[in-house]
Amino acid sequence: MKIARFSRIGFILAAAGSAVGLGNIWKFPYITGEYGGGAFVLVYLLTVLLVGFSIMIAEMLIGYLGRKDTVSSFEELAPTYKDLWKFGGFQAMAGLLIMIFYSVVIGWIFNYIITSLEYLPANVKEAETTFNLMLQSDFFTQLFYHTLSFVIITYTLTKGIKAGIEKINLVLMPALMIILSGMFIYSLSLDAFPKAVEFMFAADWSKLNSEAFVIAVGHAFFTLSLGMGAIMTYAASMEKGSNIVKSAFWVVFLDTSIAIVAGLMLFTFLYQYGSGPAKGPGLVFISLPAAFYEMGILGNIFAVLFFLALAFAGLTSAVSLTEPMVQYFMDRFAFSRVKASVLMGLFFWFFGIFAILSNIDGTKEYLFWGGKSFFDWIDYITAAIMLPAGGFIMAIFVGYVLEKSRVEAALKPFLKWAFEPWYFFLRYIIPIAMFVVMLNLMGVL
Repeated sequence: MKIARFSRIGFILAAAGSAVGLGNIWKFPYITGEYGGGAFVLVYLLTVLLVGFSIMIAEMLIGYLGRKDTVSSFEELAPTYKDLWKFGGFQAMAGLLIMIFYSVVIGWIFNYIITSLEYLPANVKEAETTFNLMLQSDFFTQLFYHTLSFVIITYTLTKGIKAGIEKINLVLMPALMIILSGMFIYSLSLDAFPKAVEFMFAADWSKLNSEAFVIAVGHAFFTLSLGMGAIMTYAASMEKGSNIVKSAFWVVFLDTSIAIVAGLMLFTFLYQYGSGPAKGPGLVFISLPAAFYEMGILGNIFAVLFFLALAFAGLTSAVSLTEPMVQYFMDRFAFSRVKASVLMGLFFWFFGIFAILSNIDGTKEYLFWGGKSFFDWIDYITAAIMLPAGGFIMAIFVGYVLEKSRVEAALKPFLKWAFEPWYFFLRYIIPIAMFVVMLNLMGVL
């Protein structure tokens, strides 16, 4: 099947849209708060540069050379054992599984956009009560916004590469950057900005432990959208002659820059109007709304803009999480794009209902086992097993299975002298790093 091609800027924005998601604006700030601020940020930046950037080049290379869905690309490129290596492409299932809870979280964000127009909680306790009431009691509100998320994502996928995926990223990615930039510029005027800078960049090594290193690797992988087939699938639609290394650099740069800007802006607001760098996943849905309340009417405006930016980031990532399996059914089973998109959308919508029910009083006890809810199990399986495994497989495939001459011909014109160090790192360091991360997240280490 002929695949439509991204324009060069369209590919970079689509790949950046895939990478820039809830992990940048929601997760990065709170794990920075948990692991010592500047010390963790330094480890994270080194991890992104050494591990994330290297794996992104490898994943783009597989997609660019394979020119097909993830399964077919592995099968096509493997010189031997094609029937075995094609299973490496099923890392694309990770994205679809993530969508089960990701769509629900996007639904929460939609809800907060609407409620922030008129209401903000007066303090952290009230904010926590409001959030928990929605999470544990308000099934129909969550279902409505989860369904809205499903409709927007599925409709975008049905429109294809140019009219759907590229177009939504050409609109939402600049809008996201404008909103965050505007809020960041405002934060520069606040007295608390220097405290946020100090927290983000002044390293307190006493707060850094071995777990933080593993978390940094895992988060770099998650936030760059690696190991789930999204970047590979998008790279299959790159124009011929594209500079893979430059494209990977811009995606990593945009992704990391947005995470840093979001962190500085959020910590400034929390220092100025709240109680400092709040820790834990509740930062966005609990601590931050209470901080916005202290701004008066400006807080309502900022809250709506912030949750809009968060929704934009979530939607661009959600499209990329689903597209690999859409492309798989189109290539392998000759499904139309509409049929494949609707089928994949219905999959995450249906199981997303169970993710909602696993937090609702009266039903959650039926969807809880092994110390985790259904919602948490999906998050754990994808983050702790599937994403690191995907990175491990890609490093082994490009480092050991693909002929070095083919890899060198594709990348050396762009990497030049850095090709050999990159290739060494991919073969000997990254597989070990991915294996250790996976064992740690699984609780083995």
